[in-house]
Amino acid sequence: MNSIARYILVAGVSFSAGAGAIAFYQKYQAQTYAGLETREIKSLSADELKGLKEGKGLGYALSAELNGYPGPRHVLELAEKLKLTPDQKTQTELLFADMQRESSALGEKLIEVERTIDRGFRHRLLDSANLDSMTRNAAEIDGKLRATHLKYHLGMMDLLNPEQVASYVQLRGYAGGGHTGH
Repeated sequence: MNSIARYILVAGVSFSAGAGAIAFYQKYQAQTYAGLETREIKSLSADELKGLKEGKGLGYALSAELNGYPGPRHVLELAEKLKLTPDQKTQTELLFADMQRESSALGEKLIEVERTIDRGFRHRLLDSANLDSMTRNAAEIDGKLRATHLKYHLGMMDLLNPEQVASYVQLRGYAGGGHTGH
């Protein structure tokens, strides 16, 4: 087969594969959000709503967690295996309670802003100015929520010794990951 024929064959196969992929993507994309229109707040799943109300992590502290900064919730879950002292356990419980109180309050605020945005779209009440203001507000609250979770991971580093941090990382299955020292 000469080089021109080979080029035409490769181009034809590539085009056919590409066209098939585009058709698949378009069909999939059209159905991606099907069913989500029934959500209470369209931008938040039921699990996200529940997690925000309860002050759950929801992945906000992954940069800390996956780099060897333990979170209070998981430290309490692993208290026995980490051999926490009674004082460490008490201090962790206090940190966890503070984190939950702060993050659930922020979560409720975020839910309200998202509810307002959703309602604005539903009732056709939004314009560029008020949408910009609302989304900036949501982003600010979201940033504060993330900072809240991250600061409690930082706080755990003051309570645990390096061996406990290393053990935490191992127990959580992150052995190949980030820094585990103080």
